Amino acid sequence: MKYEFAQDLQIIAEEISIMLFPHIRMNRVMCFRSYGTSSKRTIARCHALGKLMQKAMGTEAFYALEFLAERFERLSKEDQLKTIIHELMHIPISFGGGFKHHNWVTDKNVNKYFKEYNKRRVCS
Repeated sequence: MKYEFAQDLQIIAEEISIMLFPHIRMNRVMCFRSYGTSSKRTIARCHALGKLMQKAMGTEAFYALEFLAERFERLSKEDQLKTIIHELMHIPISFGGGFKHHNWVTDKNVNKYFKEYNKRRVCS
């Protein structure tokens, strides 16, 4: 696998976070594109630095959002935005290194946040 920082996705994630997820500290979240995946259906992943590693390293929580370029780039712009929203939704309000699971991060909730994002984008 090859990873590269995705400045364009970082900017979009920051904009979405400001509008929809103010608990997310974007200075502790980084977006990456990855190349060379062998996974079958994955489009993106949210990685976290867990509690034990935080304690061992003497640092706070940190999240990395990985977008698998081979699949993510083929999506429509709308679906790319929904995917970014989906990955941000995994970050809990506590911002402690844990995850919100797929019983919360559902298509229904992603679509709700996507509509709210579009509404706020038009107003600004």
